[in-house]
Amino acid sequence: MLLNNNVTEFILLGLTQDPVRKKIVFVTFLIFYVGTLLGNLLIIITIKTNQALGSPMYFFLFYLSLSDTCFSTSTAPRMIVDALSMKSTISFSECIIQVFSLHYFGSLEVFILILMAVDRYVAICKPLHYMTIMSRQVCCALVGVAWMGSCVHSSAQIYLTLNLTFCGPNVIDHYFCDLQPLLKLACTDTYVVNLLLVSNSGAICMVSFVMLMFSYVIILYSLRNHSAEGRRKALSTCISHITVVILFFGPCIFIYARPAITFPMDKMIAVFYTIGIPLLNPLIYTLRNAEVKNAMRKLSSKKLISDDKR
Repeated sequence: MLLNNNVTEFILLGLTQDPVRKKIVFVTFLIFYVGTLLGNLLIIITIKTNQALGSPMYFFLFYLSLSDTCFSTSTAPRMIVDALSMKSTISFSECIIQVFSLHYFGSLEVFILILMAVDRYVAICKPLHYMTIMSRQVCCALVGVAWMGSCVHSSAQIYLTLNLTFCGPNVIDHYFCDLQPLLKLACTDTYVVNLLLVSNSGAICMVSFVMLMFSYVIILYSLRNHSAEGRRKALSTCISHITVVILFFGPCIFIYARPAITFPMDKMIAVFYTIGIPLLNPLIYTLRNAEVKNAMRKLSSKKLISDDKR
């Protein structure tokens, strides 16, 4: 329920208020965002157009790249545009939409990473039953559950946000809307909301991270029974997954699994997981994956051949 508010818009301070630094922010993050779009869209197109990448692992990688693209888009474009503005404002309704989209696609990425771990566990520990357990119908159902779970999580965030009352201060010392900076502006007691925030976002981050690391320990332990070539290939894939898990969950746990206390480095950590991780994920998955690299080469060669025919 939306409570009575005197605040209809918020002022975003962004990463800096210095005019020169704002221009640097604009150029730097425009390059980062374009790189994120190109990298993830390249993976999406490669997987969609190459039949050799039809296994469940690439099915989930497709949705991870999609969620990365949307997750970055929920914050990056506005930050880039605001870097050219003297005063950056966001309406209350736009702020609510940004909170929803940020948590929706962020939690979707969490669930997709869990599904990728499940896929690797079945592939390595139950190889004879892999195609039966991880059939396309099962994979589609699991992704559907991930989308639904993300909707439940982000709806809970919106419910908490709409139950905050803002009656004066409207300056957010951040470059996007989120519950933590909004809690600082609320003029009601936020103790219960803060507990619910930690138990919602914080618990998802902590529990998911522990589950993922435990599953990869089991997977790596089971590799002792595989051949040297099988161990090498499985280890290469698992290292990519573990790297992404640590890079993504580390900052998320720091931000969400703690009381609403602001630290000077919060904005830079937020930059890392909202813009840096979606930019790095395509590099991590392609540089260590020969199948994806070969598929990209075939895709580029087909493009060159079609251009030559013209």
